[in-house]
Amino acid sequence: MKNALLVILIIFWKILVFFPRRFQNFIAAVLGHFINWLPLKRNHISKVNIDLCFEDLSQKDRDNIHKKNTIEFAKVIFDTGISWFWSDNRIKKNIPYKINGLQAILNNQNDKNGILLLFKHSLHLELDSRILAMHSEIYGIEREHNSKMFENIQRSGRLKSMKGITDRDNTLTFMRWLKKGKTVLYAPDQDYGIKKSIKVNFFGIPAATVTAPLKIIEKTGCKVFFINSYFNNGKLILDLEEINIDQSSVENFSRQLNLIIENKIRLHPHEYLWQHRRFKSTLGKKKIYQ
Repeated sequence: MKNALLVILIIFWKILVFFPRRFQNFIAAVLGHFINWLPLKRNHISKVNIDLCFEDLSQKDRDNIHKKNTIEFAKVIFDTGISWFWSDNRIKKNIPYKINGLQAILNNQNDKNGILLLFKHSLHLELDSRILAMHSEIYGIEREHNSKMFENIQRSGRLKSMKGITDRDNTLTFMRWLKKGKTVLYAPDQDYGIKKSIKVNFFGIPAATVTAPLKIIEKTGCKVFFINSYFNNGKLILDLEEINIDQSSVENFSRQLNLIIENKIRLHPHEYLWQHRRFKSTLGKKKIYQ
C-alpha cells in the first residue's frame, strides 16, 4: 500500500516539475506563505535556529529571513525534481547558471589530484550538485533513505550526472576515490551526534562538528575546495575555491571550517537548510526544539 502511494506521488511529482519555471516559482511562493502559518515541526526548527544564529538582528529581520526561507523550502520539491528527472539539455536551456572557478577543479582532475569538495546544506543542493556534475567528474556521499523504493529513485536521479555515490558511513570507499584522484562532495555542517564530533562554535553557539574531514585529508593527501551556491537575480551561481585551513589540530581546523561556512551562509541566509536540528547534541533536542 505504501509503495503504491509512493508511485502515485512520484508520478505527480514528475508531472509537476515539467511545468514552466515561472509557474513553479509562483506555486512555491504561494505554498511557502501557506506553510509559514502552519504549526509544522520543520517550521519551528527553522525559526529556532534563525533566532539563535541571528541574535544581533531585530525580530523583524529574523522573521523576514524565516519567511523567505519558507518559500525557498517550498521550492525544494521543484529544484530536486528538476535535478533528478530533467535531462542535461533541458536544464541548460531552462535554468540560468554560472560556475566560477571550474577550471581549477578540471586542472586538478587532469593531474589526478584528489579533491575533497566541501559544501554547506543549501536548500537547492541537489540542483547544485547536478549542474556541477554536468561539467566535471563528481562523486557523492549520501545517507540512505529509509524507503528502499525512494532510495532507488534518489540514487537514480543523482547518478544522472554523478560518477558514483556511497553511504556516508562507507569511509573506505570515498577515501579510495580521493586517493585515485577523484573529486568527492562532502557536507560537514550537520549534527551527526557527539560521538563523531567535537564541540565547536557555529554562529557563536557550541555545535557538534564532525572531525572526519581532517582525518580524510590527512590520510589521502587530497586538495580541499569549497563550493558556495546561491541565486542572484534568478541565476544559480556556483563559486568554487581552494581553501587553506590550519591542520595543526582538529580544533583549529573545525573552528576555521565552521567560520567559512558561517560567513557563506550570512551572504544568503534564506537559502540555507535551517530545518535541521543543528544544536541538538549541544543545547539539547528536547530543550530547544520541542
